[in-house]
This record gives sequence, structure tokens and C-alpha cells, in this order.
Amino acid sequence: MAASTSHYTKAQHFKSIFGGSVGNLIEWYDWYAYSVFSLYFAGAFFPEESETAQLLNTAGIFAIGFLMRPVGGWLMGAYADRKGRKAALTLSVLLMSAGSLLITIVPGYRTIGIAAPIILVLARMLQGLSVGGEYGTAATYLSEIAPRNKQGLYSSFQYVTTTLGQLVALAALMLLERWLLGPAKLVAWGWRIPFGFGALLALSAIYLRRSLPETESYQQEAIVTEKRGSLNELAKYKREVLIICGFTIGLTVSYYTFSTYVQKFLVNSAGFSKPDATLITTTSLIVFMLVQPLAGLLGDYVGRKRIMIIYGVLALITTMPIMLLLSNTHNIWVATLLIIIALCILSLNTSISAIIKAELFPVNVRSLGVSLPYAFTVALFGGTAEYIGLWFKNIDHPNYFYVYLTVCIALSLWVSIIMPDPQRHSRIETK
Repeated sequence: MAASTSHYTKAQHFKSIFGGSVGNLIEWYDWYAYSVFSLYFAGAFFPEESETAQLLNTAGIFAIGFLMRPVGGWLMGAYADRKGRKAALTLSVLLMSAGSLLITIVPGYRTIGIAAPIILVLARMLQGLSVGGEYGTAATYLSEIAPRNKQGLYSSFQYVTTTLGQLVALAALMLLERWLLGPAKLVAWGWRIPFGFGALLALSAIYLRRSLPETESYQQEAIVTEKRGSLNELAKYKREVLIICGFTIGLTVSYYTFSTYVQKFLVNSAGFSKPDATLITTTSLIVFMLVQPLAGLLGDYVGRKRIMIIYGVLALITTMPIMLLLSNTHNIWVATLLIIIALCILSLNTSISAIIKAELFPVNVRSLGVSLPYAFTVALFGGTAEYIGLWFKNIDHPNYFYVYLTVCIALSLWVSIIMPDPQRHSRIETK
């Protein structure tokens, strides 16, 4: 049995949650700034075409960043299992900072031509490596420091800070768009400011993460180094890897639809103005962030597998009606309410997803086991959700995307039903 987390004082628990969470917030702010500001910088990197075509190009690069996430999940996950959770969390912030700095300084298409989008791709590849390892390592870290009866609550902080990072990006957009610069200056040059700010914030997170205590589970791992974080060791847990892929599909497509793509959907399909779309998205995400700890606590007391099934059923029957209503409303409050409903249902999944994944693997491959299959699935389904939605819109069949989204949710529901209850067979306490 691994040592109990009771060894940590309340102050150490707070420091661990705060240090890990603030770093996660900063890193996800940098990641989401690309999506939030893409409405304004798309024209800087691509020739003048229709707005939908430019958004397709930026969405394609967004997807390329996601394709790097499995590589990051593999490299950073293995690094976390071999060198420690703290070391991997610190390295991921450095990679994110470098990517944000590149986006800040790269000249536009009119200045350097095709080199501009190429450099943009390289920057997103760096950021993709970073977030590919960030999720699994942070999930592992939070699961290993959490008390047994509060693992769902601790797990929920991952999406609290992930969402808060996106909210900070949206707040930066609203501040620059409505009060400091205005849309014209934001399109011309102001979109560079949030990326430069993100690069500086990422550097500040290095200190926070270097001072984090390492988890007891990692410190007391007694097996030989060669078996830590290796693909050969992970291959012993093929079923667990497939389970993660299966129940992540519905989560990731839903999450990126209602948290990221929805901003463009409101402008491009529902006819809202860009400022109104930003306001709707921001309001909805604030509610989503606040309900995460409540949903995590619910998972601790009701049972995580049961909550996953409840999520799947609710999402299956509500997603298509919500998308249809959203595409046909022009009322800000109705649109906000619809997105809030979708995100509150999703919170039943997101709040406990990190701990469910971590419970499936022993400590020697836990970070790799969480990172690699999750990043692979997110790359294939989450990273392409926006592109698929825009593509269906571009060929005048937007409803096909709603069907696609529903099918992904149905698949995850099936996996949630047939999978063993990880809460009852957790490997977090065993080596």
C-alpha cells in the first residue's frame, strides 16, 4: 500500500492545490487565447477570403496543435513517471511560454508571406506538446495528493482552472475589444497583446511549480527506473487504455463544442455579433467553472461510475435539441441559458474525469497511462470538433454536426456502462 496523504498538513494540501492549479490556469490561458482571439487575427496570417474560409484555416492550425498532444502525452507522461510530477509540470509551462512568445512576435502574411502561417503552426506544435503532458501530469498529481474521500473534489479543480484560464482569455478579449482598443485596433495589432502577456505569465508559473512538494506515491515508488513510464509497461494495461479512449470521445467533443467552438457558432451560424458572442460564452463558462467542485463532491458521495452514466443519458437526450434551438435563437438570454444547461450536464463528466483515469493505473505508469490515450483521443475528436462544425456549415449541412456530436456521446455512454467501477478497484493506493 502507498502511504496515506494524511502525512500532508492542511497548509501543504492548500499549497499543492494552489501551485498546481495556478500553473494549470496560466497554461490553459495560453492555449485558449489562440481560439478566443482567432476571430481577430485570422486575417493577419491568411490571404483575404471569406470569414468562414479564414476561420477554417485557423481551426486547421488549432487541430494541428491537438495532433501534437499525443506526442506530448507520451514524452511528458513518461518524463513525469521517471523524473517526477513536479519536474514535468514545470517543463510543460516552459514549452507553453515559448509557443506564446512565437505567436506574439511573428510578422503577418503581408510581411513574410507563407512563412507567417508556418511559424504559427510551429508555435501551436510547441503548445500542443505542452498541453499534451499537462493534463495527464496534473491529473496524476491531484489524484495522488487527494484524501481518499475527496478525490472527486480535488479532481474537479483541474477543470476549474482549465475553465478559469479560458475565462481569463475571454476577459482579456472583452477588455481589449470594448474598453481599451476596439475591434479595429484589435484586428490590426492588438491581438498580439494577450499572447505576450501569456508568455510572461507562463514564466512566472515556473517558480510556483518548482516549489511544489512531490507526491508521496511517486517518492515511495520502489521499482527500477527502466520500468517507469515505458510503453512496454503501459502495454500491460490495454483494456484501461481503451476505456480512457472510449469515455473521452463524448467528453472532448462536447467540451470543445460548448466551450470553444460555440463562440464562433454564435457568430457564424446564429447571427450574433462578436461582442455578444463573447459575453454569452463568458457568462456560460463562469457557471460551468463554479459547478465543478459541486459535481466533484457529488461523484465522491454518489459514486463516480453512476455519475458518468447519468451524464451520458442526459447529454444524449439534450444535445441535439440544444444545438437546434441555439442555431435558431437571436435572444442573448435564451442562448446563454441553453449553453449553461449543456455545460452543467457536462460538468458531471469533467469534474471527475481526471480521477477516474488516474485510478486505472499503478504509480509507475500512471502519468503516461492518463496522458497518452487521453491526448490521442482529444487530438482525433476534440481538436477537430471545431473544424468539423465549420466544415458542415460551409457545405450547408450544419445539422450533420449535431448528429455527429450525439453519436460520440452515445459511444462514451456505452463505455461508461460496461467499464468496471474504478472507484471500487482503484490502483491509486496500490503499487
